[in-house]
Formats: sequence, C-alpha cells, structure tokens
Amino acid sequence: MKITSARFIGCAVDLEACPVTNLPEFAFVGRSNVGKSSLVNMLAEVKGLAKTSGTPGKTKLMNFFRMNDQWTLVDLPGYGFAKVSKTQQEKFNEQVSGYLTGRENLKQVFALLDSQLEPLDTDLAFIDWMQQCEIPYSIIFTKTDRSADTKVISHEVQLTRALEDYGLKPNQIFKCSAKTKRGRGAIMNWIEGQLPKKPKKKAGKPIQLGWMKK
Repeated sequence: MKITSARFIGCAVDLEACPVTNLPEFAFVGRSNVGKSSLVNMLAEVKGLAKTSGTPGKTKLMNFFRMNDQWTLVDLPGYGFAKVSKTQQEKFNEQVSGYLTGRENLKQVFALLDSQLEPLDTDLAFIDWMQQCEIPYSIIFTKTDRSADTKVISHEVQLTRALEDYGLKPNQIFKCSAKTKRGRGAIMNWIEGQLPKKPKKKAGKPIQLGWMKK
C-alpha cells in the first residue's frame, strides 16, 4: 500500500472524545519505549507525524491519523513504564480499555513487543485480556535491526510457546524495524487486505439510439 496522504485529525483522552468517523481504525499499542512512534512514522512515511521522544511514556493521549482518506491509524499511549505513577497507569487502563472495547469501527490492534527482550508478563497479560474481550489483534516485533536474527528468532519462539500456554492466537506476527523499514510492506499489505473492497464498475452496454440514424 502506498501512502499518498497522512494527516493528524485529533486526539482523545477517552472514548467519548474520539473523532467522529466511520473509517476502519487500526490501533498500535505497546510498552513505553517499545518504539511505537518511530514505527508509526515509518509506516506513514512521514517524519515527525507521531512525536518521538527519548522519555518513555511521552504519549499520554490517543492520537488519530487519517491515511489515504481510507482508514485511521491510532497511536495509543504506552504502558508498563516503572516511573509512571500508579494513578497514571490506572488512567491508561481506563482510557485504553474503554477505547478498545467500545470503539465500533476498530478493525485491528497491533500489540508491539521489543524483539530484544524476552516476552514479559505485562505484555502477555495485556494480550490475554484482548483475546478474552474478543478484540482482534496481531503482534509486531520492533527494533529487529538492533539484535542478531538468531536472538529475534529465539524470542519469537519463546513468545510462540508462551502464547500457546495462554491459549492465545494472534492473527499475524510481524518482524519490523523503523530504521531499516523491515516489515513495512507486510504490515501495510495486510492492512490493505482488511479494508472494504471498492465495488467494481460494470462495463455498460452501448446505448442504441435509433432515432439518431433518421
């Protein structure tokens, strides 16, 4: 999928404040410092579309970006950073859970996991919660350029086993790098496959205007 337009259309603190739109939405969520904003910018091919920061937990609102006027990319706040207060974590839980369970046009959630780390209990618990709520989700391994492929593969194997132990079944698992753009094509093609198909125009029969021959 080629992105010809990507623009910020609004932010929201909760479900009620979300932009009014009927376009299908694809949400991206993960632990703080997982590289989510960099991934969003890479997918959109627009530098600075999502604000990146060296400070984990910088994204505190749900940010909405309209892509090609066909679908909406939603950048959700990160979770699990130790320096975030308990109150902020509770706010995240209420804010994001309300959106994920109540947004009617949410098509898919992409759960981002750091490929440099072994599967974490907080990630597995979050994924388990999504499946219990019947929220469609896929998994994206981020920062694959920073680790040897053997390490990424090892962590993927560990994740696969953990998912099986939990009885979890993501739609897809992608390996991605915001730096090298690895995985971009696979993710965008998959999203494109989930979009409503445009009806094909039928070839019309030529109009017979007999009176024109007279």
